[in-house]
Amino acid sequence: MRTYLVTGGAGFIGSNYIHYMFEKYGEKIRIINVDKLTYAGNPENLKKVADRDNYMFYKTDICDSNAIRKIFRENDIDRVVHFAAESHVDRSIVNPEVFVRTNVLGTLVMLNAAKEAWELGDGTFREDKRFLHVSTDEVYGSLGAEGYFYEDTPYAPHSPYSASKASSDMLVKSYMDTYGFPANITNCSNNYGPYQFPEKLIPLMIHNALCGKKLPVYGDGLNVRDWLYVRDHVRGIDMVQEKGRLFETYNIGGHNEKTNIDIVHMIIDTLLDCLPQDDRRRENVSEKLITYVEDRKGHDRRYAIAPDKIKRELGWEPETSFAEGIRKTIRWYLDNPDWV
Repeated sequence: MRTYLVTGGAGFIGSNYIHYMFEKYGEKIRIINVDKLTYAGNPENLKKVADRDNYMFYKTDICDSNAIRKIFRENDIDRVVHFAAESHVDRSIVNPEVFVRTNVLGTLVMLNAAKEAWELGDGTFREDKRFLHVSTDEVYGSLGAEGYFYEDTPYAPHSPYSASKASSDMLVKSYMDTYGFPANITNCSNNYGPYQFPEKLIPLMIHNALCGKKLPVYGDGLNVRDWLYVRDHVRGIDMVQEKGRLFETYNIGGHNEKTNIDIVHMIIDTLLDCLPQDDRRRENVSEKLITYVEDRKGHDRRYAIAPDKIKRELGWEPETSFAEGIRKTIRWYLDNPDWV
């Protein structure tokens, strides 16, 4: 039985990954979830798998070197999938120290623990071990009206969040180059779907619209993001771990470029389409709620990521159109009001 150590598994993408892996592999795998349970980590995300014999949970800070090394000593870890990170740009502007600690130091602790556990006496590593570091397209900075981010695009982070993720990427790269450490990096575009904490754009707009609250839109609303349904993302992560070339970076993008204001309009339209005619919340949902607010500091204008390499080498491509994905997402939030 292969053992996976998942960091940040109680968060948005991490919990979706764990659900996907158990659905795909069942009893063939064992998952150890390490999560500090900050505000964005929610045990409710994993209540469906909590009683499985092949699932273990440790409430642990990835910056706690002794605790992480102990987990490696007590378990024969085959795969590390490193999601754990502070990820909200606005919070990083207010408190960058937290982001550097978790995203940089935490990644270093994970690398050192895995290196210690997997390294052989001659300086090589056990062939059955792999580390996957999950990163973001924000490390590449901002694009103009045309073009895409590729794996060899120079890094140009503009926020404390993206700078901390760029730093963690560079640490992983340095371990691959210096030690031959068996790792991969994935850089993804904006994820959306079930279990996303309601500070992010899509769940925030869904929640506020249902409550008749203002829908705050930064600047002119024309900032562009490439949107990736979370199920497509975690499927890509699994493919990189199983079939990706070691030491390589793979961009995972959705080919779903949308402006922020277009996203808000689509959410309003889809909510009205999904809500029953007798649902009182329909009265709250209106474009009159849209409120333009002062732009975020250092707000990147456009992200667009090219998944050409992962499609060419591994056969991955997004299966979920944005129209389908946003409907699935809204349906999930409507069906899970207690979670929100």
